[in-house]
Amino acid sequence: MSQKINGVKGMNDLLPGEIEVWQFVESTARTLFGRFGYGEVRTPMVEDTALFVRSVGEETDIVGKEMYTFEDKGGRSLSLRPEGTAPAARAYIEHSVSNQEPVSRWFYMGPMFRYERMKTGRYRQFSQIGAEAYGAKEPAQDAELMDVVVQFLEALGLKDVTLNINSLGDDNCRPAYHAKLVEYLNAHREELCADCQQRLERNPLRVLDCKNEKCQAVAAAGPNVLEFLCEPCRAHFTDLQRKLGVLGIRYVVNHRLVRGLDYYTRTVFEFIASHPALGTASTVGGGGRYDKMMKGLGGPDVPAVGYAMGLDRLVLLLKEGGKTFTQRPDLFIAVADEGSQDEGLALASRLRREGLKVDFDTRGGSLKSQMKRADKSGARFTLVLGEQERTSGQAKLKPMAGGEPVPVALDNVAATVRAQPEAAAPVPAA
Repeated sequence: MSQKINGVKGMNDLLPGEIEVWQFVESTARTLFGRFGYGEVRTPMVEDTALFVRSVGEETDIVGKEMYTFEDKGGRSLSLRPEGTAPAARAYIEHSVSNQEPVSRWFYMGPMFRYERMKTGRYRQFSQIGAEAYGAKEPAQDAELMDVVVQFLEALGLKDVTLNINSLGDDNCRPAYHAKLVEYLNAHREELCADCQQRLERNPLRVLDCKNEKCQAVAAAGPNVLEFLCEPCRAHFTDLQRKLGVLGIRYVVNHRLVRGLDYYTRTVFEFIASHPALGTASTVGGGGRYDKMMKGLGGPDVPAVGYAMGLDRLVLLLKEGGKTFTQRPDLFIAVADEGSQDEGLALASRLRREGLKVDFDTRGGSLKSQMKRADKSGARFTLVLGEQERTSGQAKLKPMAGGEPVPVALDNVAATVRAQPEAAAPVPAA
């Protein structure tokens, strides 16, 4: 016997029965983005490695430890995309979008790849839904983007998610904060974990992002970035908070929030869920402003702000809520004899063209076995087709949740099914 081949660790299959939750999240996102005027963009899953080194930052864990990087047959260094903002920015620059419109709003969804330690809702192939807005530097654009997320979470029915916001300042005021932070962290170096001692040399802000409890305690007593903001950055952050108030969006100012990427300036934010299913991995999404990235990647000097949410974690929260997402069939067609098999197949095809979700077992079998399969399918109705029904053109719809059969003409099945009141879903047979 040949040896079984399993999927790659951390890269999961999505099968019927589970994929419906993902489809619900994705369709809800498309609806919300459309209301806000965001258009969909799709970028390749593989990009030039230099794109992520220059945008995400060479000293970040993503670039330094987690990217799937390889050399192609032409000797080029390529990487599976670890996040969606840099590829979208590359596409914006490459297609000269800034010359076509002053403000652009895009969204994306799809798989990302990072070789990292797996935990609840975090995998090596994971999916994100994200949005980017180019061309607007005003706090109103930051607030609008957060509003998209808030309305998205509401549409999904997810509660107990808190918005955390912060400002990291800009090139004018961050150096003073950076110097004070380094001075403070050096004084507490021995209290930091081994990774943070290395981060202190390369990128001290990453220490604030560490999940180690001792490092968090050190960070909590450290200098507050908000006390170092220059007047323009302070005004931007103050106006953002005012606009969130206008929108009725609740938030928490968290001066330790830095996110895990190097490209952010001024606004950063995260949406944090309070749910035991996520354990310590409670962040379901976040983002911020990255006004310097476009120019740094060789593009125009265009301001931008964006965010991304992890689909894996959103799906986990929805599944914990117990809601059913699988769409049950309207009708199961069973055949009483072999002579009715072809007409049953043709009837199922016609009703599908007429918009019904129809289940039909192409294997046939005994009527008893077909009725068991009808029970298991969760269909609203079952129609048995035999010689008598074919000859008379009349049949009966059996409500699977219980009740009296409904007479129906074979040429009027779709309209009759739609006219029936929606009953509670039957419990599928085991």
